[in-house]
Order: sequence, then C-alpha cells, then structure tokens
Amino acid sequence: MNTLVEVVLYTSKTLANGEHPLMLRLTKERKRKYISLHLSLSIQFWDVAKGRPRRNCPNREKINALIDQKIKEYEDQIIDYKTCDRDYTLQTLISKASNQTVRRTVGEYLDSYIDRLLAEKRVGNAKTFQELRTLLIRFCQSLDFYFVDVDAHWLQQLTQWMRSAGYSDNSIGIRFRSLRALYNRAIEDNVARRSNYPFDTFKVSQFREETAKRALTKEHIQQLVALDVRRLTQYPKPFLIMSKDLFMFSYLSCGINLTDILHIRYCDIFGDRLSFHRQKTGKLITFRLQPEAMQILHKYRKERYHPEDYIFPILKRTVHITPQQQYGRVQRVNKRVNRYLKMIGEYLHFPIPLTTYVARHSFATVLKRSGVSTSIISESLGHSSEKITQIYLDSFENSQIDEAMKNLL
Repeated sequence: MNTLVEVVLYTSKTLANGEHPLMLRLTKERKRKYISLHLSLSIQFWDVAKGRPRRNCPNREKINALIDQKIKEYEDQIIDYKTCDRDYTLQTLISKASNQTVRRTVGEYLDSYIDRLLAEKRVGNAKTFQELRTLLIRFCQSLDFYFVDVDAHWLQQLTQWMRSAGYSDNSIGIRFRSLRALYNRAIEDNVARRSNYPFDTFKVSQFREETAKRALTKEHIQQLVALDVRRLTQYPKPFLIMSKDLFMFSYLSCGINLTDILHIRYCDIFGDRLSFHRQKTGKLITFRLQPEAMQILHKYRKERYHPEDYIFPILKRTVHITPQQQYGRVQRVNKRVNRYLKMIGEYLHFPIPLTTYVARHSFATVLKRSGVSTSIISESLGHSSEKITQIYLDSFENSQIDEAMKNLL
C-alpha cells in the first residue's frame, strides 16, 4: 500500500503564542505518524485545502522550500524501499529518513573508504579509488568539499576537464562509475543525502563506448588446445607453457580471472569440485571442474604440500603474506602471461590479441553459441556487466552450470 506524505497545520495543539505547529503527516494502512517541522503558524496564514501557507504568510517562500525538502526526503526513502522490494513500517521510514548526515568532506570519506577496502584485503578495489582520489585532486586542487557540492553542474565541469586532458569516453565512464559508487556508499553511511544524489539526472551511461569483441570461437580454442607451444621458441620456456595452461584453465572454469586462479589453494579442491571466494567481491564460487581443468591442476600439484599452499607456483604462502604483496606479484605475472599469450595468438593467426581476459569472454560466447540459455550465462563479461553475470551464476543450481560447461570443448 502507498504511503501518503503531506504537511498539515496541527490545530489539535495550540502554542502559548496562539499559533499551531506545522507537522509532516505520514499515512500508511490507516495508520498515521506526525513529525514536527519545528515551525508554527497562525491558522489565518494556512491554506488547509492546498496544505501550503497562504500568499500573505510571512516567509512564505522559505516555508515552502522547507516543506518541499522534507516531503522529498521521505518520498525518496519510500522509492528506495520499493526499488529494493522491501516492506517497511512508518517507524522504520521515520528512523531511516530522519537520520542526520555526518559532516565529512569528500576527501575525508574517500580516505577512510580506501582504508576500509585495504583492511578487507580488497587491494584491487582500493587501487581504483586511489586513482579516483588522484584525479579529483588534479581537478579540484583540494578535496576539502562536501558531497552536496557534487551536483550535475559540477559533474559536467569534471567531464569537460577530463575531455580536455585527453581522457577517452571509456576512461571517463570508469572514473564516474567509481565516483557514483562512492556517493552511493556515502549515502549508506549517512555522509550524503539521497535527496542531493546527482546521478539520477547525470547519466554515467552516456560515456559507454562499444567494446571490441574479445571472444574466440570453439574452433580457435581447439587450435589452441592442439598447439605444442614449445615449438614457438628455440629454448624451453616454462612460463610460456604455464601461460597457455592458465588461459585454458580460466576458459574451462567459468571464466574465472587470473587473480582468482593464482589464489587457488589445495584446500579449495573437494574431489572434482572447486570452491573459493572471489578476491574482488568475496563471494563464494563453486562448480565442478572439467576433466581437462583437473589435468592442468594435477600438472602443477606438488607431492608434499600444506593445505593452504597455492597450487600454481606463482604465490608462496610464506613469502607473499600481505594483500599488497599478493596484488603486486599477480599484476607483474599478468603482464608477463599476456605477453606470451599474444605471441601464441599471433602464431595461430587469431583475429584478436590473446589475453587472459579473452578466456573470460570466450567462455560466455562459446556457451551461448552452443545454445546455452542467456539466463545462465549473460550476454557479455565486460566490466559493466561482470556483477550481473556473477548474479546469474549464483542464482542457478550447480547442476545447471555443470551441465552447461560440457559444451566448452
């Protein structure tokens, strides 16, 4: 049932000066709640039918502005509840909408949010917001301003500045998505008001460029499987062989990214199933390993190992201890792996440069072309849809995903 939000002159109560208090009245399911606006008026200045002060009311414009603001705060909160399909009582609505925002600058909040991500060992996410902080400092010279200052006009100025600095639309979109995520989190933490949210009118989607296709066909994958990469170089290069193995393992294993692959430990394998928490989101992922993927894991398995040891010989439990050490190591290895994958792709005359990210796209595309429902594997695995894709994978039974993955080779 809808909630009615209106302002009334509460004539049931008369103050010492003969005026009546202005109250915000909430009505839901025949129940009512009143919230004081800390203003009072004589009845002669109030239009009962319109729920507004009369033209002859002193400070009429300011009173109307306050009424509009308060009604909007509550209506915005009601919309938030509806969007999330959450039920609420009048008391929970009042508690949520009446929270006072904490006075913190964008710089203070951004610094604390980066610290929070680092404490949660989400180093990659923290790096994204560190890059945002560097950008905003270059644009504003100082981060000593508040979220209320970040309005549509301010965002347009930032857009113009980034264009003049040579940023592409994709790069601009990435920065704005980070800023939007920060603003949303600030609202959750009561540092910013939902009523001041600028991204309802300033659309970040305007910066989305068409991304080039990054997927291989099943025929390309079969060429890669058949290739003996030792023929590509005069002398044996173990890292070249491992680069192919990492690509194939990603392709055969739900397109998981290189960071997650390199963090797989012996204790994450249960028979023929892999269960692990994604480094980026912390979500639990579990699926049955294909026989070819199991062969790759066995290839790197040590005879003597600790259950917490990493299977692929990149990270060492006793050396790469902190999240920052692990992140730095993975980034360096990622560059080296992509260099070797590019060499392999050129040797096979693939139509696109071969990278670890191509495995992720190819996983989705091959399944789709094999007739697998797009409700299980989403249309794309680009950054803008990665979250949606993971939601789809999480929402189906493991047996459905296991059955779908039989189409990969």
